[in-house]
Amino acid sequence: MTRCYIGLGSNQADPTAQVHAACAALACLPRTEVAACSSLYSSAPMGPQDQPGYINAVVALDTELEADALLDSLQQIERQQGRVRKAERWGPRTLDLDILLFGNVRINSDRLQVPHYHMHARAFVLYPLAELAPDLQMPDGTPLQKLLQDCPRGDLQTLTVFIQQPDAQTGLTPNG
Repeated sequence: MTRCYIGLGSNQADPTAQVHAACAALACLPRTEVAACSSLYSSAPMGPQDQPGYINAVVALDTELEADALLDSLQQIERQQGRVRKAERWGPRTLDLDILLFGNVRINSDRLQVPHYHMHARAFVLYPLAELAPDLQMPDGTPLQKLLQDCPRGDLQTLTVFIQQPDAQTGLTPNG
């Protein structure tokens, strides 16, 4: 099993529900287990500011899937939750799922860049990631704590709503 970290974000169609549904869908992936889910965080949008703020989280997965197969699965979940890919970067979206880290592997292909590009400068990625793995080191050996020191929290807020661990059999959280 490879430990990987997935960034979740939404600012359309009830973002909190979108992130919860995505976490449940991740728990149903074949040969994959959800190891942990961060708290939910709210952040201002990147890019165009004429859109709603985002709800973000990070999920730790243990998977036997290859990185490209995991990416295919994440994109399928995005589509199932109404994501329409547009040429516009950083626009509003129902769901965005990004492979932040895939074990200690570096990937640089036409489809995938791991570690996720610019994650080192994104508070909405680093702070939930640190909640799950405070002692984590990046594939290049940089401690996550060093990245946090260099990335101000800014307007990022931890919400009181937490993602509940979904049941691997049903994909449902304990409260239904």
